[in-house]
Amino acid sequence: MRRSIATVCLSGTLEEKLEAAASAGFDEVELFEPDLIASALAPEEVRDRAGRLGLEIGLYQPFRDFEAVPEPLLRENLRRAERKFGVMERLGVDTMLVCSSVSEAAIDDDALATAQLRALAEQAAGHGIRIAYEALAWGRHVRDYDHAWRIVEAAGHPNLGTCLDSFHILSRGADPSGIRDIPGEKIFYLQLADAPQLVMDVLQWSRHYRCFPGQGGFDLAAFLGHVLATGYAGPLSLEVFNDVFRQADPRRMAVDAMRSLIVLEEATGLERLPAPTTLGGYAFVELAVATDSAAEVERLLVAMGFRHAGQHRSKPVQLWRHGGTHILVNHEDGGQPRPRIAAIAVETPEPLRSAERAERLLAPLLPRERGPGEAELSAIAAPDGTSVFFCRTDGRDAGGWLSDFLTAGPPGDTVPAEVAGIDHVALSQPFDYFDEAALFYRSVLGLELHRGDELATPDGLVRSRAARNAHDNVRFALSVPLVGSGRSELQHLALSSHDVFAAARAMRERGVPVLPIPDNYYEDLAARTSLPPETIERLRGLDILYDEAGGAEFLHFYTALVGPSLFFEVVERRGGYDAYGAVNSPVRVAAQRQ
Repeated sequence: MRRSIATVCLSGTLEEKLEAAASAGFDEVELFEPDLIASALAPEEVRDRAGRLGLEIGLYQPFRDFEAVPEPLLRENLRRAERKFGVMERLGVDTMLVCSSVSEAAIDDDALATAQLRALAEQAAGHGIRIAYEALAWGRHVRDYDHAWRIVEAAGHPNLGTCLDSFHILSRGADPSGIRDIPGEKIFYLQLADAPQLVMDVLQWSRHYRCFPGQGGFDLAAFLGHVLATGYAGPLSLEVFNDVFRQADPRRMAVDAMRSLIVLEEATGLERLPAPTTLGGYAFVELAVATDSAAEVERLLVAMGFRHAGQHRSKPVQLWRHGGTHILVNHEDGGQPRPRIAAIAVETPEPLRSAERAERLLAPLLPRERGPGEAELSAIAAPDGTSVFFCRTDGRDAGGWLSDFLTAGPPGDTVPAEVAGIDHVALSQPFDYFDEAALFYRSVLGLELHRGDELATPDGLVRSRAARNAHDNVRFALSVPLVGSGRSELQHLALSSHDVFAAARAMRERGVPVLPIPDNYYEDLAARTSLPPETIERLRGLDILYDEAGGAEFLHFYTALVGPSLFFEVVERRGGYDAYGAVNSPVRVAAQRQ
């Protein structure tokens, strides 16, 4: 099916929006009238520019406040429509979106609305133009798609059909299964948008918080299934009003939009992609450090129980190991001065299939220099620039990535394995790309997104969202400041432990700088939990934080910052605890500021 995007989804001039849509592979655009009004291009020039880019203009929108009005106002509305039809002919577009009226002049009279829309359709037919009538969720009298369809059906004009918009339908909690009763040929256009589940005025919700499919809480796969069951064969079009999207890089947002459509098409059987492979956990996490700051990072790794276990054959990359947990340290000359998480590698039995899926989902493939005899590793770029590798940790003879390290051999450490593996990776996202990152990890890695949280920290409000796989061995915690920049650069690596108390004691003895937690936290812990006093004292003595949910427990402590933005966390999950101790984040941030 053809893929379309409304120009209102993107930032920039109309020319920039068209170029972004074309570069992302869209077949057509919905032209949002304010974009044309603000453009220096004449309608004929817009049509020609779109044509040269391989785009059609599929819909001109919106035409507002037309139907069910007194006769004098109807004459004015028809005059207004006639002028717009002339513009549409110059643009080469044959379908106009007419929204249900929100005007106080509108009369609650379906028969009148029917007659006037029929008159509009008859006038449009003289120009070879169709009218797609849409029920706005906040329309004065027509708010529901089935109400709009009854009016269209009663009008009985071949040039009058309906436009279905997922936001207007699902935001009102309407049952979309009734869409199946509408003949597919009378659905003139389909607009798709997702949105987070919010309790607020629907108009404000629509104008500011829509997002691309897969980034919100609507079941768009089921919605689209109902539409397809009608025989609808028109374009799938995205119409998303979002404050962040409309200030972000239009080319990047257009790619994100296209990825969202591909994922939705996969969910409904319209597109066949290589299925996500079963992930086997993290193979490694790579830290990038400037050469002059590497010693600080390596001292911390030694104190945490890691041992230098190998040197890469051809790159300035060291392998550090604690039991079966692997961390790579990449010495960057001339790179960013701050230590950071530069790459994440996930275990997959079929790395090439994972890479093919990522490429089909428009994830940028990263070129890699490969020396003789080195493993073929596929890598892609996540939205924040982090590299994501698909690999398998097989033995040397099987071509696994460990064979790239000269001294890497069977696991064997001189200290007890206080660390059982990598629990999760926490990445702060650039302000403009938080929703893009959530969709990226969900679609490319096949992770499940979980409901987001908003936390008040000393650095301001922070929004977070977790993503994890079905086996709970690959977890990401994504965060972004809600306004402005904040301390958005913080990253951390969370390591799992079977005994967080033993790990905390051992690491302290080896000199790990544990983040100090204030006594007030433990006083409050005694008040809000039923933990025995001796347990709270054990937690206090080792600066361990605590959370509980449904009888499950989470115990964790943090290291001090390494450089301005990187730190480690050690966690123990008990009883199936599946969150991330977010309630303790404000305490952690305050302690880091100290």
